[in-house]
Amino acid sequence: MTDTIVDARGLNCPLPILRTKKALKEIQLGETLEVLATDPGSMADFAAFARQTGDELVSAEDAGGHFRYVLRRKV
Repeated sequence: MTDTIVDARGLNCPLPILRTKKALKEIQLGETLEVLATDPGSMADFAAFARQTGDELVSAEDAGGHFRYVLRRKV
């Protein structure tokens, strides 16, 4: 179970990352954020985003064109 959900389905890069960045600022340290996306490039984008920000990419799932990411705010 996640604390907050960002629905970025139908949006192309960089919008899913930008919405995620904004949402992460609004949650508390240790809380989780679920992101739903359809952009195929988002798999690489979210892995890079987590490395750059220091937040934890808890999971990344590809469900046949629909992607689900869970991030934990660490910074």
